[in-house]
Amino acid sequence: MAREPLPIEQLRTAIAGRLDRARRRTHSLTACDDGELLAQHSPLMSPLVWDLAHVGSQEEIWLVRDVGHRVPLRCDLDALYDAFQHPRAARPTLPLLGPDEARRYIAEVRDKALDVLDSSPLEGSELVDQGFAFGMIVQHEQQHSETMLATHQLRKGEPVLTPEPLPRSVIGTREGLPSEVLVPGGESTMGTSIEPWALDNERPSHPVVLDPFWIDTVPVTSGDYGRFIDAGGYQDPRWWSPAGWDHRQNAGLEAPLFWQRDGGGWLRRRFGVVEAVPADEPVQHVCWYEADAYARWAGRRLPTEAEWEKAARFDPATRRSRRYPWGDDDPTPGRANLGGGALRPSPAGSYPEGASALGIRQLIGDVWEWTSSDFQPYPGFRAFPYSEYSEVFFGPGYKVLRGGSWAADEVACRGTFRNWDYPIRRQIFAGFRTARNATTAEAA
Repeated sequence: MAREPLPIEQLRTAIAGRLDRARRRTHSLTACDDGELLAQHSPLMSPLVWDLAHVGSQEEIWLVRDVGHRVPLRCDLDALYDAFQHPRAARPTLPLLGPDEARRYIAEVRDKALDVLDSSPLEGSELVDQGFAFGMIVQHEQQHSETMLATHQLRKGEPVLTPEPLPRSVIGTREGLPSEVLVPGGESTMGTSIEPWALDNERPSHPVVLDPFWIDTVPVTSGDYGRFIDAGGYQDPRWWSPAGWDHRQNAGLEAPLFWQRDGGGWLRRRFGVVEAVPADEPVQHVCWYEADAYARWAGRRLPTEAEWEKAARFDPATRRSRRYPWGDDDPTPGRANLGGGALRPSPAGSYPEGASALGIRQLIGDVWEWTSSDFQPYPGFRAFPYSEYSEVFFGPGYKVLRGGSWAADEVACRGTFRNWDYPIRRQIFAGFRTARNATTAEAA
């Protein structure tokens, strides 16, 4: 259920605030020296300076030109910062804007975009209705902030980011919680047709009918995952799909990315700090194949995307799907670990105020959660405002992730939001939870 639309002037103010919040985060993640910004810290990622100018280029194309019909600022940058034209590994060889020039460019674009915001009716055409194009750009910049955090995690050297403490009131434990929750079978609504800033792959809403199933109350923790490793899970092909076993062998996978043995325990490197792996945190930096293997070893499976969304949104008392697990109100610091400040997931069992109607915790924030589903269009899908946003990625090559990580911003994370990536991807802040079919007796 969507909230009532804001009056136009309040909507303008809200959009300006979200644009500003996204830009402040971009600047905070690019406040390091020029050498750090220009370097390619991993061939998997762009130099940070590319992301810095790219967010401005997209803002110019969509807000200054398409919405505002203003004179272009830098048409010469369109191809240079087109993500489809240049793979990440090749971007350091491009004639990119330097850090200072990139900052001047995105500041000039933002001034023009705010002028467009002041004059836009924010209603009428589909592109501007309820500020959709502005919301798309806000989400795009916040998604690149999460990408830049992944780049920071891959960089070597001393820490350059300082974590913010999580509110003590939200820190919890899974002690006393059930290990799994029964999600009833039957019909529920998936996707949305009314969320104003929902992207094309989240639309339209449609009914789904599922059998009852059990799902983990909290995400799989590093301690849980360590037991899989200690049981020889990486050496036993029984737990891996054929493609997963091939990848495990070819890539030499032995543990989550950034983990290393320390006697009988494990250390991890997190944003330049080497520390003991916290057993109570949701495991992260595992690929889909690793998540799938763990689930098989545990006698369970990954939930489907439809199951994950029902677990997150379905309210059995009203029989409707909520916007978020806790209800229809926006996220708050007491409901979910979002925004990137913590630089880590919160312990499993935290955020009781963010629990779903069924009592499932941490479905939003902390770690993206792999599902078993391929990224496919919903029935009635229509590409908007361009096919390259979602349509070109549909197919068996990508797996769906849900829920958002600690590094995601609330504007780019909701009950219907869909993320997708290659099943081999590990630098993203991804973990998982497991599920199993309910027996007839359990479902009764």
